[in-house]
Amino acid sequence: MANRSWFFAADGQQKGPYGDPQFRDLIARRIVTAETLVWTEGMSGWQKAGDVPGLVSPPPPPVREGSAVSVAGSGYGGNSLSIDFGIWEYTWRTIVLLLALLVVIPAPWAIVWWVKWSVGTVHVPGRLNLSFTGRALTVMWWWYGLIVLAICIGIAGSIIGTRALDNLANLAQFVLYWLFLRWSVANLASNGQKLGLSFSGSLLAYIGWTLLALVSILTIIGWAWVYAAQTRWVCRNILGTRRQVVFNGTGLQILWRMIVATIASIFIIPIPWMWRWLWRWVLSQIELVERDAGAAA
Repeated sequence: MANRSWFFAADGQQKGPYGDPQFRDLIARRIVTAETLVWTEGMSGWQKAGDVPGLVSPPPPPVREGSAVSVAGSGYGGNSLSIDFGIWEYTWRTIVLLLALLVVIPAPWAIVWWVKWSVGTVHVPGRLNLSFTGRALTVMWWWYGLIVLAICIGIAGSIIGTRALDNLANLAQFVLYWLFLRWSVANLASNGQKLGLSFSGSLLAYIGWTLLALVSILTIIGWAWVYAAQTRWVCRNILGTRRQVVFNGTGLQILWRMIVATIASIFIIPIPWMWRWLWRWVLSQIELVERDAGAAA
């Protein structure tokens, strides 16, 4: 029943529609129970959720005191993020974004348009209707400023006769990516209300991680472990929520998946399927855990 819109009845009112991931989160949070009347396309009428095959799972057995339970073990628990999008929708939107980047001028609007769509496909446990409130005007100043800086550096380099100034352009890109990360986190919203999140990672630390990632490429496989560590660093520095953001993926898991995706992408057509496969895995490895539990782990 994936990709369907669900409705349920509560307090004498009809609630919905909710996408399948959002609706299952309502079930997990006991907002929708086995006795709740629900309906989706293809059903002849309203039914109790418990009467719909496969919709409401029986509650998990109680955990005995002293038993070992790993919150961040598999990455596929109830607190994991998830993402789902249609292949065609992803393909045409990405093509439009790439064309806008080539044309240059419409790029800021295309970037924000693409980010808003992609954020809307992410499901966060306990947060309904995740959205992005960022505006293209912010990206416009960064984007055009970087282009002007690159032009100035190119002119100065041709006059001086050295390419040493290229490092300045690279540094400006690092700063831009860091600002974009902070801005993206700060503009995440749920049901139209900003979540109040922030990214506390410093610029120097971000540059350090980026340089390490570039150097690790020379090792052929070491980049995967650096990417895993950098992603954990990024998640650890997302603040403003009572739950800690944790990334459970390992370098080896990243490496073999990227090898498979790269080989499949040689044939061009599988590229969208490979990206969806990769993003589903990455999001499944990001969990929200209570901060005390994260510290203990």
